[in-house]
Amino acid sequence: MEILRELPTFVVAVLFLAAVPGPAVAVLVRRSATDGLRGATPLVLGLESGLYVWIVAAGAGLAALVATSHVAYNVLRIVGATVLLALGLQAWRAAVRRRRDGRTDDIDLAELPAAKLRLTGRRGAYALGLITNLANPKAAVFVFAFYPQFLPKGYPLLPTAAGLGLLQVTVETAFYLGIAALVSRAGVWFARSRVRRGLDLVSGTVLVGLGLRVATEAR
Repeated sequence: MEILRELPTFVVAVLFLAAVPGPAVAVLVRRSATDGLRGATPLVLGLESGLYVWIVAAGAGLAALVATSHVAYNVLRIVGATVLLALGLQAWRAAVRRRRDGRTDDIDLAELPAAKLRLTGRRGAYALGLITNLANPKAAVFVFAFYPQFLPKGYPLLPTAAGLGLLQVTVETAFYLGIAALVSRAGVWFARSRVRRGLDLVSGTVLVGLGLRVATEAR
């Protein structure tokens, strides 16, 4: 089955993309450093809940586009490829800036939508994660750009996207909990500029590769 052949690539891509520095990683590192793994667990569940909402919305939108117009779908594919390439180049530039300036973080937590809310306790941590992803327009754009290449022709788009979304949420939850455990024990190591620069370089390469794949493969 075509979709089974795509799953290993999908899982590898999800793992690398989960490490892309952004609001989700920023709040995860902050909460893990202060509250440990136990305090970060509901945050991770909130982040993944918000992500899954965008995935289902993307699946519904893609299904509607394909049903309406293949031209519209191809336009979305090109736009998605452009977004992925832009994000990859942005990650590469961040790696260069970290090397040149010794910067350790490009995310201003005070500017996140959830930063102005008083969110405490386990429910507050879950709400923080949920709001962080739901209020992040880049998450929506990225999902629309990322998923089309893994939805084989002939499969029902919405159920397939929902199924892939469950796989992504499972993989990311395990990955983020691992990061939370690492940061709670060795937060200084994870915050090192060299480590973050390596993540920027790897994630940028993955994003550029995905962008080129989306641009060159048609349904």
